[in-house]
Amino acid sequence: MDPLNVPNQLSVARLLAVPFFMGLAYVDNVYARVGALLIFVGAGVTDLVDGYLARKHNLVTNLGIFLDPLADKMIITAAFILFVEIPSLRIPSWMVVAIVGREFLITGLRGVAASQGTLVPADAGGKFKTSVQNAAIITTLLALIVTSGWERFAGVDAADLLARGGWRADAARVVGAVPLAMVLAATVVSVWTGASYLWRHRQLLKESA
Repeated sequence: MDPLNVPNQLSVARLLAVPFFMGLAYVDNVYARVGALLIFVGAGVTDLVDGYLARKHNLVTNLGIFLDPLADKMIITAAFILFVEIPSLRIPSWMVVAIVGREFLITGLRGVAASQGTLVPADAGGKFKTSVQNAAIITTLLALIVTSGWERFAGVDAADLLARGGWRADAARVVGAVPLAMVLAATVVSVWTGASYLWRHRQLLKESA
């Protein structure tokens, strides 16, 4: 079986898309950020497609088992780390440390399990966590698109809208608050599901110690 089959090629493509995603999302330009959103959504679609193809055509390989989750984690962690670098979002770094740290912790647990010949599969909590993280990233990118759009098409920024008062100020407050609220939700869910995952597999940790 060709290790670099179509599903694995899609995983590699997602990995290669990460720097382009980060570059476009960082630029304060509405078109660039729309491009970043399209890359992120496209990565999610290819993730579904490569999994479907691998299962349907029996194209599951060890390389694919390694690449697929790596590509997923790379673009998600890249997005959250990038958000800390964008001052207007005011995303605290501790939230991102908690999100990324959870991924390292669970990956390490699975590595320990694998060294003992035990498979630790993903659970419903992990899938829910991923859904919340994806929702947080998409809504944050949409907020960035809106604020960049204000500057590009109306020549105003959030501070200008807040100064004007009324519904415009309310809209600016909502757009400014949504990213922080969504990343906070992703942080809480990440920590909660990670702690729950460790508790359920505490016996494995005891045995490895």
